[in-house]
Amino acid sequence: MVVVGGGIIGASVAYHLAHLGWTDVVLLERDRLTSGTTWHAAGLMVTFGSLSETSTELRRYTRDLFARLEAETGLATGLKQVGFIELATEPGRLEEYRRVAAFNRYCGVEVHEISPGEVKELFPLARTDDVLAGFYVPDDGRVNPVDATMSLARGARQLGVTVVEGVPATGFLTRNGTVTGVRTAYGDIEAEYVVNCAGMWARQLGETVGVNIPLQAAEHYYLLTTPFDGIDGSWPVLEDPASYGYFREESGGLMLGLFEPVCAPWQVDRVPADFSFGTITPDWDRMSPYLARAMTRVPISMDVGVRDFFCGPESFTPDLAPILGEAPELRNYFVAAGLNSIGILTGGGVGRTLARWIVDGRPDVDVTGFHIDRLHPYQRNPQYRATRTVESLGMVYECHYPGRSMRTARGAKRSPVHHRLVAQRAYFREVSGWEGADWYAPEGVEPAVEALSWGRQNWFPYWAAEHHAARTGVILMDMSFMAKFLVQGRDAGRVLDRVSANRVDGEPGVITYTQWLNEGGTIEADLTVTKLDEDRFWVVATDTAHRHVETWLRRHLGDAHAFVTDVTSGYAQLNIQGPRSRELLASVTSADVSAQAFGYRAARYVDIGFAWVLCVRITYLGELGYELYVPAEQAVHVYDRVAEAGRAVGLRHAGLKALSSLRMEKGYRDYGHDIDNTDSVLEAGLGFAVAWDKPGGFVGRAAVEAARAAGPLTRRLVQVLLADPEPLMLHAEVVRRNGTPVGYVRSASYGFTLGGAVGLAMVDAGQPFDQSFIDSGEWTVEVAGTTYPATVSLRPLYDPANSRIKM
Repeated sequence: MVVVGGGIIGASVAYHLAHLGWTDVVLLERDRLTSGTTWHAAGLMVTFGSLSETSTELRRYTRDLFARLEAETGLATGLKQVGFIELATEPGRLEEYRRVAAFNRYCGVEVHEISPGEVKELFPLARTDDVLAGFYVPDDGRVNPVDATMSLARGARQLGVTVVEGVPATGFLTRNGTVTGVRTAYGDIEAEYVVNCAGMWARQLGETVGVNIPLQAAEHYYLLTTPFDGIDGSWPVLEDPASYGYFREESGGLMLGLFEPVCAPWQVDRVPADFSFGTITPDWDRMSPYLARAMTRVPISMDVGVRDFFCGPESFTPDLAPILGEAPELRNYFVAAGLNSIGILTGGGVGRTLARWIVDGRPDVDVTGFHIDRLHPYQRNPQYRATRTVESLGMVYECHYPGRSMRTARGAKRSPVHHRLVAQRAYFREVSGWEGADWYAPEGVEPAVEALSWGRQNWFPYWAAEHHAARTGVILMDMSFMAKFLVQGRDAGRVLDRVSANRVDGEPGVITYTQWLNEGGTIEADLTVTKLDEDRFWVVATDTAHRHVETWLRRHLGDAHAFVTDVTSGYAQLNIQGPRSRELLASVTSADVSAQAFGYRAARYVDIGFAWVLCVRITYLGELGYELYVPAEQAVHVYDRVAEAGRAVGLRHAGLKALSSLRMEKGYRDYGHDIDNTDSVLEAGLGFAVAWDKPGGFVGRAAVEAARAAGPLTRRLVQVLLADPEPLMLHAEVVRRNGTPVGYVRSASYGFTLGGAVGLAMVDAGQPFDQSFIDSGEWTVEVAGTTYPATVSLRPLYDPANSRIKM
């Protein structure tokens, strides 16, 4: 094993590999440990702030590791658990932090909502006249990034890791799609595994072997004042996102750090190879307005001297999530980079996660939002990075309102019918780089969000109308962003049947819903496979799993006569759904689409106008419906025919908001949102999609059978419906049974048919989980600090008998 990069992340990966027994490891640093960006990090150690269970656990683990590391290595990490306060100065931020606080408490973080007066007592220099509340974590604080890195490196050395400084990696050795070593100016190092922890150089190193790592360095600032009387090192770290700043004591003075809303990318072309312990000349003109606003929170900062206005680079990713995992382009080549300024406070957890991933062959935490294969090559383009990064850094301190979409680097991918949807007044949001219609404004109304909020926004009634149209009439939905693959060859059926838990190699002309599992029996993909012919199959997966599905399938081909072609860009996907969808389809094709001739799960080519279209009778909304896969060059023609014929049956366009609410009422799963790589197919409630007696079995069968034989499940995914129609669930709301937290809502929407907010929650019962467990408990959900009664169900609350989809 070679770990490239001697910052906090590389040192942590090496340390944790050694603790797992992998000691034939070289930690390779081009100059000196910490010389990239670790040395100048502000060193905040904060567990508060995330609505991701994985991210929160990475932070908690890191804090605990830094607290105990000195006892193991003899080197202190500089951890000072002086506490942390997040300020809420606006109603939107108050609601956000109350939601975060409830979830963080569920995850084991001690969080207290405190008054402005209590904030003033803890940080006397702060101005608190506009503060609504503070959120105080007594065990958080600060750490010394250099000391923590050195302690990790010593711990790795003590267990047998070789740490080599002053030797830059210049490239990698590969053979047959697998990494085999690292090239340096002093010779090659053979290795079975490589981890790229090169920070802001990671992208450039990855490019040498075609690995896509689309991160970008940006200027990052903090101001250090001269020492002054009246400040105390025991005060907590204070963070005020609305003023773009954080504050803590440093060397008898004040550190004022900034996350400005519009940042400056740095060295878009290439980061200099010899940039070590380097700084950037600060741009006082650009930063002065942000600095002035931040200073108003601690007014004394305007009156004392300035010791340094520091500017150094930090790397950011397109979606502000880290880049972790095995590269889809190269086996055994792992990446841990793009930490978006939280490398110190998650470094221990990131190293532990990567080490377990490598040693065990799969991660033991949910990585669907962090996996490197979520990212696409176009995001590495210089213009894309320069444009998106301007917004990325500022997102750290934005109020994270629901539905807010990234505004920069838009228009990268558009459906063939995009302009037609614009004419229908679609409001677009980014969907894995695509422009996806989120909702449609009525005639005469501009499709715009008037004001972001946690409540009902201006588009709420438009969304409701689309939802009801799908339940009572017919809607058209553009889903062209879905990942689509053509799998061909005489062994294609055998390969797909092997990787699929369900039986997919049956009769031609049938679509099958299935999961792909790993050897541990947990879910790697949730998708459909349509058998077109004996040697041709059509695989469709969600947009976020695009590269993951493709990589998983290719790596299971072996020497089979089977070929995978990504045809996502070659086909538009137009879905017509609702009770009147058959009537609409019949009006545009000569094919017999009656219930008798074209039953549920049927797939065949039909004529629409001048085009041949793959028509699949399936639904993700819980109604009679069809998915139309149209060659891109004929998509506008088919759309026009369908839209024109739709006038007679009241066709309405519907967007992704309606997709969410309709599928949530039906309890349909969405991989990466309400199910992930830590869930077994049984816990996810998908045992009906497992062909237990399939000849030849399937990947993960032994693990799933062992789980089934172990007895009743104690952990299950359930549907949750609030009894009160007013509150809105979004994500991470804590679910309680008889007052005891038992899980949280993984994803949610508003159920216009059911009459309230509805979501899917993974619940840990701690005992056999069956209907009696549900019936014997009183269920509630906490939403932004208020508790509401709820209904919990293992079966879909909407049409549990599936009669509507089979009509």
